[in-house]
Amino acid sequence: MVVVCNVFALNLLLLYGFVVSCTLSMQLKDLKNDAQSYGIRETRQAPNGVCLEKIENGSYIGMAPHPDGSNRVFLWNQQGKVWIANVPEDGSNGVLKIDESKPFLDITDHVLFGLQFGVMEMEFHPNFVSNGRFFVSYHCDKLRHSGCLGRCSCNSEIDCDPATLPIDSGIAPCQYQIVVAEFTANATAITPFLVESSKTLEVKRIFTMGLPHRGVYGGQILFGPADGFLYVMTGSGTQRGDPYNFAQNKRSLLGKILRIDVDQRNEVHDRGLWGNYSIPRDNPYNNDKQLAPEVWALGLRNPWRCSFDSERPSYFMCGDSGQDMYEEIDMITKGGNYGWPVYEGPYLFKPANAQEGSTSNSSFNSLIFPVMGYNHSETYNTIGSAFIIGGYFYRSQTDPCLYGRYLYIDLYPDGIWSGTENSRNFTSSKTPYRCARDSPIHCESIAEDVMPAMGYVLSFGEDNRKDIHMLTTTGVYRVTRPSRCNYHCPKETSVASKPGPSVSMSRKLWERAEQYTLLVSSMLMLLLNFV
Repeated sequence: MVVVCNVFALNLLLLYGFVVSCTLSMQLKDLKNDAQSYGIRETRQAPNGVCLEKIENGSYIGMAPHPDGSNRVFLWNQQGKVWIANVPEDGSNGVLKIDESKPFLDITDHVLFGLQFGVMEMEFHPNFVSNGRFFVSYHCDKLRHSGCLGRCSCNSEIDCDPATLPIDSGIAPCQYQIVVAEFTANATAITPFLVESSKTLEVKRIFTMGLPHRGVYGGQILFGPADGFLYVMTGSGTQRGDPYNFAQNKRSLLGKILRIDVDQRNEVHDRGLWGNYSIPRDNPYNNDKQLAPEVWALGLRNPWRCSFDSERPSYFMCGDSGQDMYEEIDMITKGGNYGWPVYEGPYLFKPANAQEGSTSNSSFNSLIFPVMGYNHSETYNTIGSAFIIGGYFYRSQTDPCLYGRYLYIDLYPDGIWSGTENSRNFTSSKTPYRCARDSPIHCESIAEDVMPAMGYVLSFGEDNRKDIHMLTTTGVYRVTRPSRCNYHCPKETSVASKPGPSVSMSRKLWERAEQYTLLVSSMLMLLLNFV
């Protein structure tokens, strides 16, 4: 009888897993088909404007949709804390619900924080709903943080001697390091997507690299939606120019897009890699022992905010911040060379402090130029210089006149750029924006201007409804219906007349599954009492 009951219990657990998996699969399928089923198509005409509503006063550097498909998102700050928040329905007059006293993750004791240092990204494993694995990229100081012990990126392999590098504001070469670490939501949970917190101690150190200067370092990580590999974005590592030619050196990992496999780790010692990962077989330099096998693309200065188009996974877009002249959006491809420091955007770059020969363009062929961007002269120069914030292809139903357009912005915002594509040829224009008068949180405006005084834009975020959020130093702003700001969008009426799907239903489905499981478990316990 005991054996029979044990088998019965095992079958119940398997049944529970099946119910949960089917529920998630159906929900994600519904989300994927939302745009197509509502007949939204990309428009060539530039929108009249972008309407925003303010839904949170806090400042965050990143946002990620919850992998369970619900209306929840993860938000994190540079200092090292991550929270779970509930996103209100558009037009509900609701705000983000965040309990800052209960962070999902707190690694502030391990993080170097300041200006362009701190937590850069949080990314979930493609199978997070079953394995609970997620990854965080951040900076550390080897003089202050234990485990901050990566090799120096200036080394003999790339003909660089760290002893020759200058002390930068009292910081020694490779004292600061970039880290990619693996964590788990709950190592013993059957359903990790339901947990509200994670283990603070990292499970595994995936990648650590010492940084030569206090320069530009990127730091974002993304899983490829089509291949499941982890992409790591790195900057060129210097403030002015690239005098050591790191970005063009295929043996260096600086100024690159890296592509690694975090599920197979049997090559670490064989190939002298920078952590616990392996190299995908189709990486462009995998078979050349003289080159860095992690490199997927090169020639970037400071990639800031990259994304894959949710409807076209091959469209891998990155904002890359320039130095003196140009801010660019690049379409990243396998083996692509994006020019830095030979070119800054479409312009030949000739830094005054470049080492002789380090920026020669005689041997560079097939450079890939930006698909979109803007000159520094086009930015809001009264409050600062230019720094591009890469964004997303807009795939929400909320503003149908933005659908299919790629959105990006400057750190010092005076408009949102939106770009559209025709046969891989992109055109973009700056679009005005304002806050809705009925915004849940009142938006302060710049004097004598309708533009909200939102401070600096740090990043874009996307939720499971594909709504776009702007994360700024004064709060979180969401793109809402254009009519709320008196912008005319002829497509809005037809789309608004159809009831949109409720992403929050996924949470209800999980709760319903839990109720059924509780009922069955109670019956099981009752049966066991008779044994």
